[in-house]
Amino acid sequence: MILEKTIDGVKKQVKEWKAQGLSVGFVPTMGFLHEGHQSLIKRAVEENDKVVVSVFVNPIQFAPSEDLEAYPRDLDADMKLCEETGADMLFNPEVFEMYGDTFTTFVDMTGVTQELCGKSRPTHFKGVCTVVNKLFNIVTPDKAYFGQKDAQQLAVIRRMVRDLNMNLKIVGCPIIREQDGLAKSSRNTYLSAEERKAALVLSKAIFAGQQMVQNGEKDGDKVLRIMTDIIEAEPLARIDYVEMVKWDTIEVCHEINGPILVAIAVYIGKTRLIDNFIYGMEG
Repeated sequence: MILEKTIDGVKKQVKEWKAQGLSVGFVPTMGFLHEGHQSLIKRAVEENDKVVVSVFVNPIQFAPSEDLEAYPRDLDADMKLCEETGADMLFNPEVFEMYGDTFTTFVDMTGVTQELCGKSRPTHFKGVCTVVNKLFNIVTPDKAYFGQKDAQQLAVIRRMVRDLNMNLKIVGCPIIREQDGLAKSSRNTYLSAEERKAALVLSKAIFAGQQMVQNGEKDGDKVLRIMTDIIEAEPLARIDYVEMVKWDTIEVCHEINGPILVAIAVYIGKTRLIDNFIYGMEG
């Protein structure tokens, strides 16, 4: 597997692959890879001739009060996982390589970025869209792979690709969970033993809401009330949001009459965790 640090190096290698008629899959990550990321890489390996994984902790999607410096990093472990899973290149640029010292161009979006995480992290998706746009221009993949755990991000990237007529396909992949139900996340490492146990309240609420919807409940507010009650029963949990929105448009809705996304963000101690389910179509 190739470890590449430069944009020009990635472009040169991908150009060679494409000259040979090979398809390129791409998995953008912020590193500290786990089984959730691995599932994306496996899917990319199955569907493409060559696979590029990026590991880049993107500073412009973090607000000043957020955990940029504390975000976990382990490049050696990331490289091992990528190589064992079949990736052909790991792109790990420095911040200066991506942004230099005169960077002034950003990709911003309205609508799908305004609810859920966009409400509590108003600059987040501007940073996400900008870095993903750059990465797509660098790697020029045929397909790019994103996990459903970050469901709003998946909807945002799909909309950006459609709106800007980008020549690639976005593939959404299912949430990967621990055996006890907790959605896998790099931020789970922040949790103490007591907080890790308390964090199960997220998946408990998600599974309860999902069961109600699958059993035919059409009143979205009723579903959200039950989920909220479950979370509020946990003393270490503090709700950021518990919301139901239309899938793709991310508009708040109250009745289940089409594809919907039910998403939650909850602080367990100081750690903000997210989870969700989609009903009515595949993620």
